[in-house]
Amino acid sequence: MLRVGYLFLCLAAVASALAGPPFVTDDPEPVDLHHWEVYISSQWARDSGGITGDLPHLEVNYGAAPNLQLHLIVPYEFARPVGGPTSRGLGDIELGVKYRFVRETAHRPMIGVFPLFELPTGDEDRGLGTGHLHVFLPVWLQKSRGSWTSYGGGGYWINPGEGNQDYWLFGGLIQKDLSQHLTLGGEIVHTGATEVGGESDLFFNLGGQYNFNDEHHLLFSAGRSIEGSSEFLGYLGFQWTFPTAD
Repeated sequence: MLRVGYLFLCLAAVASALAGPPFVTDDPEPVDLHHWEVYISSQWARDSGGITGDLPHLEVNYGAAPNLQLHLIVPYEFARPVGGPTSRGLGDIELGVKYRFVRETAHRPMIGVFPLFELPTGDEDRGLGTGHLHVFLPVWLQKSRGSWTSYGGGGYWINPGEGNQDYWLFGGLIQKDLSQHLTLGGEIVHTGATEVGGESDLFFNLGGQYNFNDEHHLLFSAGRSIEGSSEFLGYLGFQWTFPTAD
């Protein structure tokens, strides 16, 4: 059976514009005031125990106030253990609030926090949820120079449940705008053991974003563990950005 904590880690890729999705490492930049981001996406994680993911999930981000973003993910998840039946249904819903408290300058990075709350809405018995409220408390930093952008940071996962333990997650990413349409990048992420007696994970993702225009974007990434159990991680999504109608 795939570790539920690792599935949470794979679904932690959330953020705005050219950062966050399709990666796990997030950024501190909120959605612009009174603007929306809507994603229809799918994520997968495979190891020796089987495959888990969501197909699809709906993500919505809204710039509710200056430097403040509201966040929601509603996933339709699946779990396919080796030798067992596939389960499908509503997963654990994610809520979050991103707040930027330091703006970027020529000599100072942007800094923000983005607490996330995983609500136990999925069916734990069918492998579609954990049956517990999980909380992630991160701090993220970002700095840009010309066509290059780097961001990273990390935080603490409160990970209740039988056999589980709290753990730290840290990530760093660098990406480059190759043109007005295409951005490519890569990340390395480390997470502590999510289970008592378990092992930590170190993994990478490579991916990017293709901008059809200012409103419509294709996001993609793929990776695997460097040290850990993940044989494949994948993300594919479509993003629609727009302001609130007058």
